[in-house]
Formats: sequence, structure tokens, C-alpha cells
Amino acid sequence: MIQETNKKIHFIGIGGIGISGLAQYMHYKGHEVSGSDISDSLLTKKLKKMGIKIIIPHDESAITNQDLVIHSAIIRSNNPEIVAAKAKGIEVLARREALAEILKSSKVYSVAGAHGKSTTTAILTAIMNGSAMIGAESKAFGSNIRYDASTDVMIFEADESDGSFLNSNPYCAIVINAEPEHMEYYNYNYELFYESYKTFINLATMRVLNAEDPFLSKLIGEIEAHWLYPSKDILDVEFVLRDDQPHTRFTLKDLGTFDVWGFGRHIALDASLAILAANKSMDIEDIRENLLNFKGIKKRFDIVGIQTECVIIDDYGHHPTEIKATFQSVKEYASLKGFDTITAIWQPHKYSRTIDNLEAFTHCFEGSQELIILPVWAAGEAIREIDFQQKFKNYNLTIADKITRTDNTIAIIKDEKIVKFINKGLIIGFGAGDITYQIRGTH
Repeated sequence: MIQETNKKIHFIGIGGIGISGLAQYMHYKGHEVSGSDISDSLLTKKLKKMGIKIIIPHDESAITNQDLVIHSAIIRSNNPEIVAAKAKGIEVLARREALAEILKSSKVYSVAGAHGKSTTTAILTAIMNGSAMIGAESKAFGSNIRYDASTDVMIFEADESDGSFLNSNPYCAIVINAEPEHMEYYNYNYELFYESYKTFINLATMRVLNAEDPFLSKLIGEIEAHWLYPSKDILDVEFVLRDDQPHTRFTLKDLGTFDVWGFGRHIALDASLAILAANKSMDIEDIRENLLNFKGIKKRFDIVGIQTECVIIDDYGHHPTEIKATFQSVKEYASLKGFDTITAIWQPHKYSRTIDNLEAFTHCFEGSQELIILPVWAAGEAIREIDFQQKFKNYNLTIADKITRTDNTIAIIKDEKIVKFINKGLIIGFGAGDITYQIRGTH
């Protein structure tokens, strides 16, 4: 039914990045789209400007005569709109169920991994023609969605957190890493987690895999794929500034030298996987040129303030591996800019993730002159006790309640009082909660 045109489709939780992507895509395909969410956001405001009717907050009145209702993973069965839809006999699908239908007629380049998948998907989108759904906003075209009716190619950021990557109909499976994450969904069953990745890879006709990932390396000889050995296939890595913007230059196999926006070996890895995926259908010189179209993605090493004496960066990093990788880039950037000080501001995301990875988090910020920790962004979880003061005592540490920003000055606030101002050196905020608004001065 989803493949038919001119259907009325309602999205519950439309303010989420994944659901908003599906809503926009179906809107572009000619369906009559509506949606709801618990509160207004920048995303819902953008969708309204596109002509999508949105109800805030959730209310049964949002359900009228729709043909289909799609909801995000966090929406419960007692949501008033789900109850109303079922009472009216309207089909209700979770996002992961809807994906299988929405993507079944596309040639999907499906990108998976615990970290790096938004960047890799956005890089591949810069290189190739086709529609795209990314879990973050590409700064090259100011959206997480690109619609291209001229081809059946879909470049898609797949999600293992709810197993929905198995429903992404991968023609090409691109896996950056298979590091355990979102283990609560897999009942902390590591065998089930890894088997899901293996199933995802086997669903694809073409595979591009990181051969040095501990789990993926076990598949060498068992699965036919384009294998990337980062330590020997990616060489001559150097970091350069172009108009104060970070770029990584590297040589890939026998394909020559490439420049990509961003700093770090992890950026070279992400770009290399995208290059290898595109190279089956594209000339390498076109890939080399198109790669320069990538301008980064919002909230990933996103330079949101820059002056002679201070640079402010917003980064979505919320897992220790990705924070540590980004922090290496931070140190390179600070060195090239001639800054002596790095201030890291961290808003931990979820109590479960923070506690599960607490020891790794204590090593993420090494090299910072100051670490400021904000309250945990709970994302609906119950509050749990974490002794940040003790665990992070080796840092020059400040425990704060929030930050505010005026121009290029960050104010650190504790107990409703400003305890210090920071307006020198490199300042970077990490987290997937509302720190992005705090550090941008929009919240």
C-alpha cells in the first residue's frame, strides 16, 4: 500500500530525526503527510513550512481519515493516536515495519555501525546521485533528506538500535564497525547482536566492510566483500586548513589522493568506505571531485563560532569511542590554529550508556585543559547515581548545571549563578541532548 501514490499517512513522533526523514520522503513522493509530537522543535517547524500538518502535543483528534499511521520506536501502544487509529481500523506500523515497505523498490546503499554512520552516509550522498535519508543534517544541502526522482538509488543510514537495519533492503551493505551498542534492545545477548549484523550483511548483493573491526574481521573468507584494511590501505594522512575549515588528505589503495572535510583518521576511514562503495558504478575521478562537495554534518565537529582567539564547536558525540576519535581531531585543529587551551563540555547521554561505558568515558577527554560536565540527559530513563566528581578527579573539573552563550563567550552556570566565563582557545561541547542548543546560544 505504501508504494501506491496519493495516500494519507500520519507519523507519530514526527519530530524525531528518523521519523521526520520518512515523513519528508513520503511527502516528496506525493503522499498527503501529517504528524504529531509531544512538543514543537526546529524540525517540526521546518516540516510545517513544507506544508505538513502537525499536531502538538499528541491528540486523538489528529486521526481522521488517514490510510496509514507510522510511529517511532519510543511511542507506546497506549498513545491516544494509536488507540484512535486502531479503533477506526487504520493500519498502524512501527517505523521499522514501515521501512521494509518504503524501501523495497529502491537500490539501497545501507550504512551501518555503532559510530560514524551519519558521516559516512553524508559523504556517500555527496559523491553519488540518488535520494538519501541521513540521521543528521548534511550542511551541503541543509537537510537530513535529499529526494532524487531520477534514479532508484537510496543512500540510507541504517539503525541497529531497534534492529530496523534488517528491514532496509540493502543492495550494498556498508559497515564501519560492529561495536556493541544499544544492547538493551538485544537483551544484552551478544550472540544475538552479532548475528543481526551478519544477517544484515548477508542480505546485500554488495558489501563494503572494515576488515580491522574485531567482529567483521572474523568474516573474512566467509563473506565476499570489498574489504578495507585502514592501517595499510589508508596512507599519508595529513590535516590541512582551507579557509579555517578542517580537511583530511589521504591516499587510498592505488586510487590516488583524496581530500575530505573534517579531521582525523576516522574521517579518512568513513570516506574510504564511501569511495569503495561508489567506485563500482562511478569513475574514480568523478568520486574524487564530488567528495569535495561534503561540508560536514550538523552537530559533528560543527564549527558554530569562530574568532581570532576562540573557536566554538558543537559535536553530537555521545559514545566514548566516537568522542575519543573526535577529540584527537580537536587537538589537531587546536594545534593548527595555535591555541594553547582546549575546554571540553560534556552532557552525558542516558544513564545506561554512561554507566555501561564509564571507565572508557574517563579517558575520552585527555588533553583538555578543562572539563565541564553537565547533568545527564536522561532521554526518559530513571535517574541513577553517578559520582562524576570522583571518577573524573584527574581532570581540571567543573560540575555545572548548564551553559549559556553570548557571542563567542560561554558562561558556566551552577546553582543559578555564573561561576566562570570562557572565551579563549578551543571550546567543544559533546552530547546528543540539548547541549547543542546551549552551545549555539539558541536555548
